[in-house]
Amino acid sequence: MLCDRFTDATFAYQGSGRGFDPAILASLEHWVQQGQQPDITFWFDLPASVAAERRSAVRKPDRFERQDEAFFERVRAGYAARAVAAPARFVQLDAQGSRDHVWGQIESAMSGRSWS
Repeated sequence: MLCDRFTDATFAYQGSGRGFDPAILASLEHWVQQGQQPDITFWFDLPASVAAERRSAVRKPDRFERQDEAFFERVRAGYAARAVAAPARFVQLDAQGSRDHVWGQIESAMSGRSWS
């Protein structure tokens, strides 16, 4: 299965970004997932200011995307905390480079894994 969001995003956005109690999030995560986690999680790491510039270049920000830069830096810190807690699962990608550079990082991470 492949998905573009998982509970890591919940911890980052609702937990770190909005200050929701991480213990409650952890209880919900365990209840729903029964301890299951993805085999691999790609974190496209990008400073909030760079992400905002890129978004504004292609579209008008929606209500959610109009959050201030501090919110998105808290979200980024939330992803960093999840990556520290599960280093075997997380692949932190430097998303500041070109698409080709980012894709190369993904290919490298995938080729270094054995899949059953």
